[in-house]
Amino acid sequence: METNYSNTERYYQAQKKVDEIKKFYQHLTVYVLCNPIVIAVNLMTSPGYLYFWYCLLGWGIPIVLHGLKAFDCFPFFNKEWEEQKIREIIDKEESKKQIWK
Repeated sequence: METNYSNTERYYQAQKKVDEIKKFYQHLTVYVLCNPIVIAVNLMTSPGYLYFWYCLLGWGIPIVLHGLKAFDCFPFFNKEWEEQKIREIIDKEESKKQIWK
């Protein structure tokens, strides 16, 4: 399914992409700044139980997923997948119409 975008639409799409990348970098910055604090608090209050790993992993996995999505590295649910599914649904509906004619 080919799409022909005008310059305005392409600009809007590019602006959305830049905003998504910017939000990822903000998310990553907060992660990098907050986790040393969590680690320090953990080591000062209860060094026998290292609970900061839960924070690192529990927050780190969504960061990785956010980065994959922001930089179009996520193989599922991207624009090509959406367009393919739209085409499949349209083709399926058209074939149903042909049967009932």
